[in-house]
Amino acid sequence: MPGPELPSFPEDKRLPKSVDVVVIGGGIVGASTALELAERGVSVLLCEKGQIGAEQSSRNWGWVRISHRDPREVPLMVEAMKIWQGLEERTGHKTGYHRCGSLFTATSQSQADQLQRWTRHLADTEFDCRMIQGGELQDQLPGHQGELLSGLATAQDGRAEPQWATHAIAMGGRAAGASVLTNCAVRSVDVQAGQVAGVVTELGRVACSSVVVAGGAWSRLFLGNAGVSLPQLKVLNSVIRSSAVSGGPDVTLWANNYALRKRVDGGYTVASGTENMVDIVPDSFRLGIKFLPAYLSEWRSMRFRLSGRWREEASQKRRWSADERTAFELCRTLDPEPSQSAIKSGWAKVQQAFPMLQQADVLQSWAGLIDVMPDAIPVISAVDDLTGLFISTGYSGHGFGLGPGAGRLMADMVSGASPVVDPYDFRLSRYSDGSRVRPDSGT
Repeated sequence: MPGPELPSFPEDKRLPKSVDVVVIGGGIVGASTALELAERGVSVLLCEKGQIGAEQSSRNWGWVRISHRDPREVPLMVEAMKIWQGLEERTGHKTGYHRCGSLFTATSQSQADQLQRWTRHLADTEFDCRMIQGGELQDQLPGHQGELLSGLATAQDGRAEPQWATHAIAMGGRAAGASVLTNCAVRSVDVQAGQVAGVVTELGRVACSSVVVAGGAWSRLFLGNAGVSLPQLKVLNSVIRSSAVSGGPDVTLWANNYALRKRVDGGYTVASGTENMVDIVPDSFRLGIKFLPAYLSEWRSMRFRLSGRWREEASQKRRWSADERTAFELCRTLDPEPSQSAIKSGWAKVQQAFPMLQQADVLQSWAGLIDVMPDAIPVISAVDDLTGLFISTGYSGHGFGLGPGAGRLMADMVSGASPVVDPYDFRLSRYSDGSRVRPDSGT
């Protein structure tokens, strides 16, 4: 199943001998970090093992929202929203960003009460976030059929095109002076005297004083080889792209059984609003205790299965030397099969809610692997006992909207500038084993 179509990124194989910072991972977080650093005059190399934005950064729903987030993410999302508004002008490339508003609907009083309670997290901000119902709710949802009690509406929320946005940011970083290499996997971090001295890529070594690991679903595997324990798992989410249809809603919409986002081409991105597939893999057992609270609280939205990913991940080396070919070269792009049950369920529910979509065709479907943490918020952090190593990963399905803000925060941390927001809640050390481990420990 081919993933979404991506813009062609100009190839460059000129590996610099040395830079100030190497960013590992060409998703939206890595590209945003490289852009921010390059604009500050920092010499930076962005290395992507496959193509820019080819994994979850191009496979997500395309929401740019502050509403209904974990409260710990709100300050960073405030900054991200400011950045999104100027990204097209800043980079010279289209992102598809559009401020359209978002709506989280409720069909029961308990749901409505929960959404109402959430509004307090934006009480001291400039954001118009409030509960609506009746005619005001229906006006936001032209053509909708079915009973809705109320909805949480946030007028300043928006949307963008995932297949464009990361490409635009990476191109902007290159124009600002960053070196951006695709099909160039970083194999390992070169550590000397307890601090980062460089990286070894499949094309050779690059000297540097700082490394940012923004590898998405690959981050745990890469960091483990560097002796850093990151409690991260993967969750599969499936998406549909429909043909263009007129008369549908402009707001991004979450309902009990589906999520909906209008696209620039007039079609819609549709997903199940609740179903996430969890493949049982060896790390499921290694990290089971840490994820147990999440499993217990989110079990209704999870579908566990034993699939070919068990064998695939079990066969991956967890320790390797810099001269060995790695898993990152053997698999340039994670391109899993979408869940047919999630696709059929989401599409049937959205067509029932919006009959005009019965005239639309499903043009494409795909799946992506989301990098999740036990507490469902990212790690944006230095590694305390390895000078020069930084981590920006584990965005737990929230990374697309947060990406530009996360890039700015990480650039602040790497360059020693005052952080745009307090990064304390995103520290790696919040996990009991969030530090380096002995390389022979097998963690």
